[in-house]
Amino acid sequence: MSETEKQSNAETDMENREGETAETTEQAESGPTPEELHLLLEDARSKADEHWNQVLRLQAELENLRKRNQRELENAHKYALEKFVRELLPVKDSLEMGLAAAEAEGTDESAAKLQEGTELTLKMLQTVLEKFGVEEINPEGQPFDPELHQAMSAVPSEDAEPNTVLSVMQKGYLLNDRLVRPAMVVVTK
Repeated sequence: MSETEKQSNAETDMENREGETAETTEQAESGPTPEELHLLLEDARSKADEHWNQVLRLQAELENLRKRNQRELENAHKYALEKFVRELLPVKDSLEMGLAAAEAEGTDESAAKLQEGTELTLKMLQTVLEKFGVEEINPEGQPFDPELHQAMSAVPSEDAEPNTVLSVMQKGYLLNDRLVRPAMVVVTK
């Protein structure tokens, strides 16, 4: 190849590259056609509408769930003791029947019936309380425990060690191992 031919080939290659670059630049500058842009816009709008509808549905669902939970919580608070009350009503009925029997008879025999009825009612009440996790604290003769007992007075005693519960003025109660009322006690010095 001669010098002239090499120079001619180089110029042709350069022109070809310039032509390709010009075509690429034209395509890049012109970009998508208006029809393509319109289709892309419509697609974006439909997706945006779809997402907006999903957001609205989720918000409504969350609001309904919040209202339902609020209603259930209110009912739980309102009727939490229903079962407990249902169990206590027979105890009240028994006390009323015992009182009515004592008023009707008025004899020594009625006093014995009243005592028997009262003992049965007390046993019934104790059963209901245990059923619902209420435990009695009767610490007579046990060491004083400030977590469960409230000392009402302290008396000297030769028979018991110091800080021992000598007598119980009022029994205490636990509800599911949580203190409801401490036992009021007399302790030894």
